[in-house]
Amino acid sequence: MPHDERPPGGHPLDEEVLAINREFYEAFEQRDLDRMSDVWAHDERVSCVHPGWTALRGWAAVGSSWAALFNGPQHLQFIVTEAEVTLAGDLAWVTCVENLLAEDGSATIAALNLFERDGSRWRMLAHHGSPVMANPLDSTGG
Repeated sequence: MPHDERPPGGHPLDEEVLAINREFYEAFEQRDLDRMSDVWAHDERVSCVHPGWTALRGWAAVGSSWAALFNGPQHLQFIVTEAEVTLAGDLAWVTCVENLLAEDGSATIAALNLFERDGSRWRMLAHHGSPVMANPLDSTGG
């Protein structure tokens, strides 16, 4: 499936995809399970990899993971940077950096969020978050 050709400055659909991506992080930050549920597709195709977790597949497992995270003690604040959208027909993905702030410190997560257009609305099919090393390009070993 070819990628949409986009002139410099983006594509009108980029803003729609970035809006649903923001909705995902706002729901996460506010621990709002209803909002999080509204972001996702509800079928067996969905998958989620939380940092340090194994892959979860299907809405039942993914939805349960959000309920467990939201009922846990840790409250996270997200500062999302470097968000870039790629469009391919009715699919779009966002690569971004999650800069997490928590009571016990901070972390940087590289994230990939996959969305599918469902009529006039985008739904999340997959989220993958992976911790970023302190300085992955440092070849000194220190």
